[in-house]
Amino acid sequence: MTRTITRSRMTRAALVIGAAAALAVAGCASKSTDNGSGGANAGPLSIKPLVQIDSQGKEVPKTDTSTAANPAGDGKATCDPNLALAYAGALTGPNAALGINIDDGAKLAVDEHNKANPGCQVTLKPFDTEGDPQKATQIVPKLLDDQSVIGLVGPAFSGETKATGQQLSDAGMPSLTSSATNATLTKNGWKTFFRGLANDGLQGPAVARYLVNTAGYKKICVVQDNSDYGTGLAQAVAQGLGPAADASCAISIKAGDRDFSATVSKLSSAKPDAIFYGGYYSEAAPLVQQLRSAGVKAAFVSGDGSNDPQFLKQAGDSAKDALLSCPCGPAPDTFETAYKALNGQESGVYSVEAYDLATVMLKGIDAGKKTRAEMVDWVRNYDGQGLARHYKWDSTGELANALIWMYQVK
Repeated sequence: MTRTITRSRMTRAALVIGAAAALAVAGCASKSTDNGSGGANAGPLSIKPLVQIDSQGKEVPKTDTSTAANPAGDGKATCDPNLALAYAGALTGPNAALGINIDDGAKLAVDEHNKANPGCQVTLKPFDTEGDPQKATQIVPKLLDDQSVIGLVGPAFSGETKATGQQLSDAGMPSLTSSATNATLTKNGWKTFFRGLANDGLQGPAVARYLVNTAGYKKICVVQDNSDYGTGLAQAVAQGLGPAADASCAISIKAGDRDFSATVSKLSSAKPDAIFYGGYYSEAAPLVQQLRSAGVKAAFVSGDGSNDPQFLKQAGDSAKDALLSCPCGPAPDTFETAYKALNGQESGVYSVEAYDLATVMLKGIDAGKKTRAEMVDWVRNYDGQGLARHYKWDSTGELANALIWMYQVK
């Protein structure tokens, strides 16, 4: 995903005008069968960063990443042979693009490490869960049985993380997620779980306050899917919106649905200023298409689950002017160039976070950590700058400080 940073503040008027200008398309296109993450440009549209915000929805400057950790290190590392890191998450399935972004980000860190350190060659092993919690419970034991794996980037989605977190903790596997944002995940007593970005308990209120205080929306309908991620984020947004959240048009849909005629009818009748959708792009795309086809001009807002080039590809022109939040940061130019050279496509949401988290563990390996227990201790005491943010975790596995980005489809 090409993300050229823009620092201009979006005014209320610009948001309202942009939302009203969203183009309608006739009918509901079927979901794309292309599971690759693709590039950020879907036709003339792309996802552009607008502003980084704090928990109050107020703009904060972008962090200086000039001192970010480099997975290459000093090039002098030596380590035991056959050491490996793993990725666990979707590589196929309806939301595979999000998982591919993560796998490819971690792959870049490992590639840069191995090229610079001939005496320490680390393998990255992918484990495809399809993003399905039930399938993840069958895949994770295979990952744990592989004794070469001493650290995990993942699981990717909140539902599969919830389903496998205890397994991973019991096995002593350090689990660093770049994308699972459900706020309750760090309340399960797991000893090896570390979240590499803000959770929905922070994202939801921050986005809500931005929509009310900066965009100036007075009436917002909140729609959610039935996933752990979508439910948690939507509830956090609704609570943060306060009186601006219209309970009469709060709607729940099912993941996998494609016909949203009843939902569109209800939203159209409510005549909101904005609609927030908590869920993934595979449902967000047909939802916004059907809204625009029905003439609903309310601003369409969603979270990180929709912040992917696949949303643009599947929604087409209906995605224009959509606001997308994410606890993920824009990709620096040097990272983007290297990512595209290795993976043959532009980076996407969570790619930078996955790169950073893989780098944290690669630095542990370079420091002589060769067991899962040693890696857990390394991560627990880590304190360093990455490309996306500063990484230092509290006792529950949450970051000591995390912020949110707002993006817009233009």
